[in-house]
Amino acid sequence: MNANWNYPTAMRVGPGRIAELPDACRELGIKVPLLVTDPGLSALPMVEAAVISCRDAGLRCEVFSDVRPNPPGRNVGEGVRCYLDGEHDGVIAFGGGSGLDAGKAIALMAGQSAPIWALEDVGDNWLEADSDAIAPIVAVPTTAGTGSEVGRASVILDESAEVKRIIFHPRMLPAIVILDPELTVGLPADLTAATGMDALSHSLEAWSSPAFHPRARRDCCRGDSPGQSFFCRVRWPTAMILKQEPRCWWRQPWVQHLFSGAWVQCMPCHIHLERFTTLITVP
Repeated sequence: MNANWNYPTAMRVGPGRIAELPDACRELGIKVPLLVTDPGLSALPMVEAAVISCRDAGLRCEVFSDVRPNPPGRNVGEGVRCYLDGEHDGVIAFGGGSGLDAGKAIALMAGQSAPIWALEDVGDNWLEADSDAIAPIVAVPTTAGTGSEVGRASVILDESAEVKRIIFHPRMLPAIVILDPELTVGLPADLTAATGMDALSHSLEAWSSPAFHPRARRDCCRGDSPGQSFFCRVRWPTAMILKQEPRCWWRQPWVQHLFSGAWVQCMPCHIHLERFTTLITVP
């Protein structure tokens, strides 16, 4: 079953929806997309197939595949240079949290003269950006955990200060998201497990956050139907469900918990994780 909705990002959900990637690019006026992903994913058939489908549709699609886990600022700079050198006009952010965050940051910084840290989410720093120069973004998540595809910010590592900084702008929100559960097939088991638990942590964070929002409370609790508790549904490890039946990914438990985290932008678990991944680079 396929479904479309706006959240406000236009969501295209269902098996095989990755075939609509060229149409999504054209809808946003993108003719020369830069697909941003990590080295591991770039070696898998799914990325090659996405690039070929874009090229067959007449789009001049190229790949930037040097995204590092917990991408540092210099990694974003490398992507921006690739974007400008290739005269691209839009970004396909493809992957897990690192690929999505890096892709969104590249789309933001490709048209800016200020350094990336000048746009840290402090006060009204985002007003310093040239909003009209931000490239359009199509997001293609390949894991269940991050939720970055429905977020207006990227978490980027400032290596000089050894801290992670949130880079924010309202127009960093991807215009179109393609949620194709078939892209989760073939991922390493440990990555599937880790991102499944990330989805669970988003649900717990949204439930426990003092920054209450009724939509977040609803989404973090419900399953396929109203009143069906997510916590009751998880009788087996999240990763086991995802691994054995990836098509259930679109059925909203995972997606909704990511959204609930996006509604309540207060992540107590991530506060602790941020310190570890600043010093130890793990996906």
